[in-house]
Amino acid sequence: MKTLLDFFLFLIILCVSIIIIPVVHSKCIPDQQLSLLHFKKGLVFNASFSSKLISWNSSADCCSWVGVTCKANGCILGLDISNEFISGGIDNSSSLFQLQYLQSLNLAYNKLGNGFQLIPSAIGQLTSLRYLNLSHNYYSGQIPIEISHLTGLKVLDFSYNNFRLPESPLKLESPNLHMLVENLTELRELFLDEVQISAPGSVWCQAISSSLSNLRVLSLSNCSLSGPFHESLAKLQFTLSLIHLDYNNISAPVSPFFANFSNLTSLSLRDCGLHGTFPKEIFQLPSLQSIDLSHNPQLDGSLPEFPKNGSLEYLILEWTNFSGPLPNSIGNLKMLSAIFIHDCNFTGSIPISMTNLSQLIYLEMDGNKFEGSIPSFSRPMNLEVLGLDSNRLTGNINCTHWGNLTKLSSLSLRGNMLNGNIPTSLLSLPSLNFLDLYGNQFFGQFPEISNISSNFVKYLLLGSNNLEGPIPMSIFNFRRLTWLDLSSNNFSGSFPLDDLQQLRNLSDLRLSDNNLFLTHDATNFSYSYFPQFQFLMLASGKLTTFPNFLRNQSKLYRLDLSDN
Repeated sequence: MKTLLDFFLFLIILCVSIIIIPVVHSKCIPDQQLSLLHFKKGLVFNASFSSKLISWNSSADCCSWVGVTCKANGCILGLDISNEFISGGIDNSSSLFQLQYLQSLNLAYNKLGNGFQLIPSAIGQLTSLRYLNLSHNYYSGQIPIEISHLTGLKVLDFSYNNFRLPESPLKLESPNLHMLVENLTELRELFLDEVQISAPGSVWCQAISSSLSNLRVLSLSNCSLSGPFHESLAKLQFTLSLIHLDYNNISAPVSPFFANFSNLTSLSLRDCGLHGTFPKEIFQLPSLQSIDLSHNPQLDGSLPEFPKNGSLEYLILEWTNFSGPLPNSIGNLKMLSAIFIHDCNFTGSIPISMTNLSQLIYLEMDGNKFEGSIPSFSRPMNLEVLGLDSNRLTGNINCTHWGNLTKLSSLSLRGNMLNGNIPTSLLSLPSLNFLDLYGNQFFGQFPEISNISSNFVKYLLLGSNNLEGPIPMSIFNFRRLTWLDLSSNNFSGSFPLDDLQQLRNLSDLRLSDNNLFLTHDATNFSYSYFPQFQFLMLASGKLTTFPNFLRNQSKLYRLDLSDN
């Protein structure tokens, strides 16, 4: 019995010891802690907005400070003070450059440059750096040539500043991309968005491909690059996974060799002046997750047959000259969450297979030449935006079980030839914010809406249809309405203008060209609670006296009281 008791006492003492004895952390090297404290003291920032620097004080070991990463022996390896609202305080004399073991430095999303400061050339002393991020810092001027001394860099991000390329110390050659990257042979990711490179394809493609054989991420948006694409870029077909070259003046066709980039996950060539026919094989790359070719109006192309279990999540082709039908195999892309193909020249019917895209959130196919009926999009339960404006669609919309689309916030079917009744379930959707059915052939009465969830609707555009009967008084339950268009229908009965004071947010009201009898109390001069209109269209409303609430309108831009 005593032996058993001794055993339990031993266990209790052992547990208490484990709880009491603190875990031993790496202890910061004193001179490095002092360097950080001097570094902080020289920074210009607002402590009220700080979540990292505020924790830096001499009473705590610097390895426990937020944003500081240490090695086991106490050497500082990483420094992340991004998003700290720092507006200055780093120059060549900064004690930051005494941290000789630093491997990762993230200063992104501050205001270190203030629009006129240069990057300190002393940054070239941090030769152990593997990761350097100075993006979104309002820096200007040229990138110091000393950056090329950081030969171990794997990630370099200088994007979204106002940089120029470095110049040769001897001034014997003009600034160029090759000078910056020729020694950075370990780079895996390069972000130079908005750096003014100003080079043709034969120069920037060869500069990248000749020095950066391990590059996986290339982001050079809005860099004043031109084309055409040089074949040397094909050397990176087994490494590059992300290529973003938006807002450059490539002004050339897309080279077929991009279809050989076997690891490509993201290709973005938005607004690059592309022309010719886009190689459809690129769409079939098994690794491709995102493609953006938008705002290239001279770029022709069509969609291929898609393989089963494709990885594509984002298909963005808006404002291009893509044409032809959507293949039924688009339903194979089970990961698709966004389709933006509006203002193209697609034709044919909308494939029923698209209703199986359960991950779909955004579907915008406005401004094409789609025909036939709208498939029932009730199964993509995550659908938030559905846009099919300005096509040639026919039939009714009662086939869709609208009640299932509980996340739908925007539905736009304007400018088609749709008919039938407007389903009550559509107007009762809990998240609906924007509903545009203008310019169709819907008929029947505007249904009474008792579901208070319709209160979220801000934009309700039903003009230029064949709706009839009275306007239901439940319209005044849409308390967030800012735009209501019921014009050019066959609505009849009386409509009390005085009740508009319930819709305090309404700025655009269009009731013209119906058979309505617009009423108001001519003796009521209490109009201070009426909404402030910008557009008020009350033509052909059988008005007999001037509405008093108009005397208190200070934002009115257009008023139509004609034919009254």
